[in-house]
Amino acid sequence: MSLMVEFMLYLLLIASAVLALEVRDLMAAAVSTTVFSFVIAILFVSMGAVDVGFTEAVAGAGVVGVYFIVLILRTDRRTGD
Repeated sequence: MSLMVEFMLYLLLIASAVLALEVRDLMAAAVSTTVFSFVIAILFVSMGAVDVGFTEAVAGAGVVGVYFIVLILRTDRRTGD
């Protein structure tokens, strides 16, 4: 993979991590962590660790991302009164 593409992936990685930490909306945070996990999977594959990248894509971006979104949709919005 070219150096410029890897650099762009690293920038996307940092941006998604910062967004997940700073955003107030839980759904946006869950999507941002899923994007983070998927970019990590792409970087693993680019380094030659195809099995680790595939596992990260399935477990991190797939299962955990869906799990976060389902749990967020099942929660009620309440105030701390």
